[in-house]
Amino acid sequence: MLKIRRLAIDTHPENTAFLPRQGNGYSAEQFQALRKIRITGESAEILATLALVDEPALVEAGEIGLGEQAFRRLGLPEGAAVSIEQAPVPASLESVRRKIDGDTLDESEIAAIIRDVAGHRYSPMEIGAFLVACAGFMSTEETLAMTRAMAAVGNRLDWHAPLVVDKHCIGGIPGNRTSMIVVPIVAAHGLIIPKTSSRAITSPSGTADTMEVLANVDLREDELRAIVSREKAVLAWGGRVNLSPADDVLISVERPLRIDTFEQMVASILSKKLAAGSTHLVLDIPVGPTAKVRSQSEAVRLRKLFEHVADKLGLVIDIVLTDGSQPIGRGIGPVLEARDVMAVLRNDADAPEDLRDHALMLAGRVLDFDPALKGGRGFARALELLASGAALEAMERLIAAQGRQPAEFKPGAHIQEICAPRDGRVIAIDCHRIARIARLAGAPMDKGAGIDLVCKVGAEVRKGQALYRIHAQSATGLGFAHDLAREDAGYEIVR
Repeated sequence: MLKIRRLAIDTHPENTAFLPRQGNGYSAEQFQALRKIRITGESAEILATLALVDEPALVEAGEIGLGEQAFRRLGLPEGAAVSIEQAPVPASLESVRRKIDGDTLDESEIAAIIRDVAGHRYSPMEIGAFLVACAGFMSTEETLAMTRAMAAVGNRLDWHAPLVVDKHCIGGIPGNRTSMIVVPIVAAHGLIIPKTSSRAITSPSGTADTMEVLANVDLREDELRAIVSREKAVLAWGGRVNLSPADDVLISVERPLRIDTFEQMVASILSKKLAAGSTHLVLDIPVGPTAKVRSQSEAVRLRKLFEHVADKLGLVIDIVLTDGSQPIGRGIGPVLEARDVMAVLRNDADAPEDLRDHALMLAGRVLDFDPALKGGRGFARALELLASGAALEAMERLIAAQGRQPAEFKPGAHIQEICAPRDGRVIAIDCHRIARIARLAGAPMDKGAGIDLVCKVGAEVRKGQALYRIHAQSATGLGFAHDLAREDAGYEIVR
């Protein structure tokens, strides 16, 4: 038996256990052979990847150290006694091998794989093998089976209402923070819209990262339910309520490998919506040369796949193909995006017009789900709620209910302007490049880091005129971002 020691080490998303190399009755070779171990305590067990420790101050003989993820998932107090043994090889790995060979898997095989992924029984290498095999070929029925399996593993919310709406964008467009405008508009109207979002993985900010500038987003399920009961809405991080946890594990491996197939995108998004209790969804698919979807034909194929899977799941879906040719709004990064959102909600004269218009269009599509509204009245109702200040009031109530941030976050004080190399007109902005520069500046981990756009497509510029400003919290972050921007600023300018 070993005693648990909690170690302040973030090993996301894996469970990692730490054992001293000497002093536990096993040789180092035996420990290395285990690699994946099962840790069992009173009424709890987890599987964890094993790491050996040579520093006695970290973990002593007779102890097992658990990283933050493993400690939280095991759920036992520090000092509790546990035993360890070699983890059994998941039987579902045989199905992964079949998929690698090009076979089509049935629903039970995919369900077993997803359960084992969510249970952290696979190594990143094994997950990567499964994802690459699926990227090679995945049938529509396999996509449907994966979506169902991912929604079935983990928590599933039920709002006991016939109409629970949501809005989602597939991503890839910097500054596209429309959810934080759509949600208060819809809540002010009276529809239930419990918006749970992921944190950014490869983008400069996600909805949860931006909302966190204004309010607490790390809400327990009971807190989330109480807020929705009072306010009809929430803008929270979905990780706390454990919705489709297999998706979070898969994404952590997909992103470094740059695997982002349409089939996995559909399974990821719709499983989360199903688990969140949504009945009606407006889905924004931006189409543009540097967006995730780059042609109209690709957009149509993706739309049809979403519609087919959503129909089989009983989810009403309205898909909107939108302009993804450039960033939306001016701010890119949590603080700068929150600034733009609040400017729109306050009806400020200098609020970004494209962000306002895009959010109003999407909010109108969501409100059109309301059977009490006459057909096509959704947009007019959304405009009315924004212009009257009702949406701003709903947002202020939501911020107060979730817990207003005690300190104000500000844009990073380290600033570098990126200027036009010649006179001319801006004809294109590379969304992917701009997002990379903002992330190198420190976004989203550094809330104030990011990019403030000065010029958009169509602008006439003079040589030396600022195209955008990089904000960073540190000189180092600014340096990394500036170096990338000097290689290629992400703007195409023609005379």
